[in-house]
Amino acid sequence: MASRLGDQTARLQGRVTLNPISHIDPVGTLLFPGLAIFGPFLGMGMFSGMLIGWAKPTPVVTRNFAKIKRDDNLVTLAGPVSNLILAVFAVLVLLVLIHAVPGTDNSPSGRDVVMATFRYQLLAGANSSIQALALLGVAAIEINLSLFIFNLFPVPPLDGSHLVRNMLPYNAMQMYDRIPFWLSWLLMILVGGTVIRLFLMPALAVIFVVLSRA
Repeated sequence: MASRLGDQTARLQGRVTLNPISHIDPVGTLLFPGLAIFGPFLGMGMFSGMLIGWAKPTPVVTRNFAKIKRDDNLVTLAGPVSNLILAVFAVLVLLVLIHAVPGTDNSPSGRDVVMATFRYQLLAGANSSIQALALLGVAAIEINLSLFIFNLFPVPPLDGSHLVRNMLPYNAMQMYDRIPFWLSWLLMILVGGTVIRLFLMPALAVIFVVLSRA
């Protein structure tokens, strides 16, 4: 999106790529997830159950935009909207499973598998390929909706902070820019999970009802 609006910074730095190596952050991609996974085995129980990670931020130079606030908002929304599109695509995959896989005496139907997977259950006798697709579909919905909600949380450096910043008058924007880095991270860690659950649970309930009645 930034490239289409006139800022080629990320493209020139080789960041417009699906190669994960180009996006690895030593601390956010390796150290923190590594501590969360292996910490309990090394006696560091404080990291148990806290899987937090991030990639290198994508560089964007807003002064390259023709209309800075409008274009910054469009670039900001590109990420969350992509998560929403992926979640919708996953719902469509589950709908295909529901209608395309009939049940037999020895194997449950696609509808049964999808509904059970949404309840975090595995059905005995289910086709392994269908079960795998259902698991991937449900995981994709939960992960992408979680990222959609979390990234719109109005705390720097998350995407939501750009939207809020661009709506503020100049003096308020200056104060907003002075929010300490440590406070932002503290809010994300302490409040982020609660915010995600507050919006994610109702969204998943609606999707479950839609799939069950499809």
